[in-house]
Amino acid sequence: MRSMTVAERRARLAVRHRLAAAARIDDAAEISRSMVALHATDPATVYLSVSARSRSLTPADVERALYEDRSLLRLLAMRRTMFVAPVETVPVLQAAVADALALKQRRTYGGYIAQAIEGDVAGWLHEVAEETHAELLRRGAATGAQLSAAVPRLRLQVDTAPGKSYSKPTNITTWVLLILGVEGRIVRGRPKGSWTSSQYTWAPIETWLPEGMSPPPVEHARAELARNWLRAFGPAPVADLKWWSGWSLGEVRKALARLDIAEVDLDGVAAVALADDLEPTPAPEPWAALLPALDPTPMGWQSRQWFLGPHERELFDTNGNVGPTIWWDGRVVGGWAQRADGEITWEFLEDVGADARAAVAAEAQRVTEWFGSVRAIPRFRTPLERKLTVRE
Repeated sequence: MRSMTVAERRARLAVRHRLAAAARIDDAAEISRSMVALHATDPATVYLSVSARSRSLTPADVERALYEDRSLLRLLAMRRTMFVAPVETVPVLQAAVADALALKQRRTYGGYIAQAIEGDVAGWLHEVAEETHAELLRRGAATGAQLSAAVPRLRLQVDTAPGKSYSKPTNITTWVLLILGVEGRIVRGRPKGSWTSSQYTWAPIETWLPEGMSPPPVEHARAELARNWLRAFGPAPVADLKWWSGWSLGEVRKALARLDIAEVDLDGVAAVALADDLEPTPAPEPWAALLPALDPTPMGWQSRQWFLGPHERELFDTNGNVGPTIWWDGRVVGGWAQRADGEITWEFLEDVGADARAAVAAEAQRVTEWFGSVRAIPRFRTPLERKLTVRE
């Protein structure tokens, strides 16, 4: 059985995640491809994740890839989480994870709607979704407000927590758009406002994929997604792939059974890797990176001790969402934040030495220039990020 040390895993991370200086590239789509997909629950994460892995790209370059070149597409995928992925991988993601999620979302929202209407709820929801899709096809692009004005049934009010102190009736527009999106029929287009905004317009999928989408069979799609994950994050325990993908253990094992994999020992922990991907990775020059909240590198594994060390309490919230992190040579050594006046501030959680401090300061300057006049508070606040935003 092949053994792999922590140092070797960190070298692979540095190169494959394009964080070492020599591995960075100025291609937003290729950066996303390297990571399988970029986390996009927080809109700013996509841009800052690209920044950390590029040499000279700007926010305008990422916007161009998303909304002009349309080489990237935003979709709901693993663990019901928003991602930005290269367009050629979207059919795989659709079959591997989104189709099952779409069925679940229809059932969930149908249960809520049953409180407000009688009869065939599934049929009623299907009709509203079809009417909404037809209206969007007619318009070419529209906001949720524009669609709800044109499709009266989207304005149906439903209370998801009747009798609770926090209950608040809401219309079903967002639910219907989410269903159509996770079914791969519509996509989120350019947002209103800056690149930190989450107020999107919507467009038919054909706007990004002119021929539409033809997802492969689910078994093939899951195997391909597992292959892509192992190429970016392997070797790793099977439990990490289960967590990242959101599949059941049985589904993970079926996907891996279609691949030529090898067992790897990670300091006494059993792991798997692609059988043709066991060659050592030469260690790159020491590197520093300021990764944003929910960056795909720290969110790529469930077992993080080998790069996170003892810093989980300061850098993660209680739901397992990572905040902004400082990396030095393959491990997390601190956290950072943007203050209200735009200043990038940071704190080391361990002694890293003069070279690391200088490299982190240089990266902080890069992040400052990337933000420019834009201000962004992470959607999920973590203890250290909150602490750094408060001036003494």
